[in-house]
Amino acid sequence: MILSTTPKIEGHTIREYKGIVTGETIIGANGSMLMVATSGTAVVI
Repeated sequence: MILSTTPKIEGHTIREYKGIVTGETIIGANGSMLMVATSGTAVVI
């Protein structure tokens, strides 16, 4: 698995778009909370 924040991966051709993927992480301790939400497009290279 390669993670990238760019619209292309140098040296690779995108062969297939799989669709939107999302994730969410919630971390909390002692009354504090941190929430991280992510989204992107899964592809086959």
